[in-house]
Amino acid sequence: MGSGAEKSDVLKRVEAVSGDITRLAVDAIVNAANESLLGGGGVDGAIHRAAGPELLAECRTLGGCPTGEARITRGYNLPARHVIHTVGPVYRGRPEDEKLLSSCYRNSLALAAEAGCRTVAFPAVSCGVYGYPLEEACKVAVSEVLEFLETNPLPEKVLFVLFSEDALAVYQDRLKRLSAGQGS
Repeated sequence: MGSGAEKSDVLKRVEAVSGDITRLAVDAIVNAANESLLGGGGVDGAIHRAAGPELLAECRTLGGCPTGEARITRGYNLPARHVIHTVGPVYRGRPEDEKLLSSCYRNSLALAAEAGCRTVAFPAVSCGVYGYPLEEACKVAVSEVLEFLETNPLPEKVLFVLFSEDALAVYQDRLKRLSAGQGS
């Protein structure tokens, strides 16, 4: 992170909220997908159901997505213009888990910026059935987003959209500590 002023400006562009990511009118929502990109459980299934069959049809043309990478599609019946599909790691406590999760956020943000997205919403990637511990995943997510925003004008706003109050509290606490200059 740069100077205190730069850090505080970047932090103003990040927010943690509670809600249903499929109902957000943002430029892009991020889907915690599996490598097939053909839908699944959790947020992935919810996004596919809300977007309609056209999303699945477009995903079929992409040939999947390796863990740590991201692909972008149209949003179809979603209020979001785009869906950025990223495949997080299944947590096993290995050093590469963190590298792969970091890569998910970096690659998703790069695709969003390239597509001109001003607003992007992320779920807690890998924290559902993939078993990534929430606190650790939050540190990675917030760190990667802030690092990307330091050197990129887009996206202008990044939302972490959490389904549970417990997850929301973890993300809000992390952002609050960083705003107060209490880092790690």
